[in-house]
Amino acid sequence: MYNIAVIGGDGIGPEVVREGLKVLNAVAPLENIKYQLHNFDIGSQRYLKTGELLPDSVMDELRKMDAIYFGAIGSLDVKPGVLERGILLKMRFDFDQYINLRPIKLYDSRFCPLKSKNPEDIDMVFVRENTEGAYVGVGGVFKKDTPDEVAVQEDVNTRKGVDRCIRYAFEYARKRNRKKQLTLCDKSNVLTYAHDLWQRSFKTMSSEYPDIKTNHAFVDALAMFMIKNPEWYDVVVTNNMFGDILTDLGAIIQGGMGVAASGNINPEGVSMFEPVHGSAPQYTGKNVANPIAAIAAVSMMLDHLGEQKASARIEKAISKVITGGQLPTLDLSENPGTAGMGDLVAEESTR
Repeated sequence: MYNIAVIGGDGIGPEVVREGLKVLNAVAPLENIKYQLHNFDIGSQRYLKTGELLPDSVMDELRKMDAIYFGAIGSLDVKPGVLERGILLKMRFDFDQYINLRPIKLYDSRFCPLKSKNPEDIDMVFVRENTEGAYVGVGGVFKKDTPDEVAVQEDVNTRKGVDRCIRYAFEYARKRNRKKQLTLCDKSNVLTYAHDLWQRSFKTMSSEYPDIKTNHAFVDALAMFMIKNPEWYDVVVTNNMFGDILTDLGAIIQGGMGVAASGNINPEGVSMFEPVHGSAPQYTGKNVANPIAAIAAVSMMLDHLGEQKASARIEKAISKVITGGQLPTLDLSENPGTAGMGDLVAEESTR
């Protein structure tokens, strides 16, 4: 029996989560999966009403879960950064979800903005360090709002944090068993202290994985070649900030934010799975949000829980629905809508 926390959050979050749970409910009996959902009222409405973001009592309950299924966070009524740092980053840091796993997979070349690129060309996974770097918030401001203002935010890299991220990436490249190739992405030609640590860790660890081909790319070069030659990449490991930026680029070349899912992973603790798009308040309640990313996040969650057959079943269903010719676009403006898309994937996943 899996205990799964459900946090719909804000905007379109509850809508796409509902469709993900619809697919989970369709697949579970076919693979003999038993689960219990635990719904948590976390997001902007709670914050505006009570001033609470993530109380300790809720964190204690979440810590007991087998996984967290998350929708989206963000509201026009709350200053940017308050919800993100107080909810998303708090869970990542407090639960030590030190890996952000972002598959970038093109299902149908019709939805790729790149000329002459096909699904076999765009199939990579980013392993992003998720609890260090510039996102830690180490720094400060001196003489604020004066001509002499100084603002500093430090890029924090620890040997432990870098080592465990790179090791996870090597293991993932081996488990994925596609090209068995791992690319390190950094900016070590300029950030010579912090990223030399990544270089040394990567080189040292590569000797333990003789079956994995290794290579290296500076972040600016990788951004170019993800557009020109995405077929070069299999698994990419990088730091927090670069991973954040490059995976949004990856989402666009795979068809858009509506199909991009992610996992915030602690291999020894509770992990969280979510679509990478935001709350999109302008689309709330209009039945136009694409739930594919949220459904794919369910597939990632099941894979993490060891339910590979169920995960593969959902992944296959997503691919069939997208490539079946029923969808003229992925923005759902001409499609069956949020609920209709969930119905299509749920039905296909039972075949």
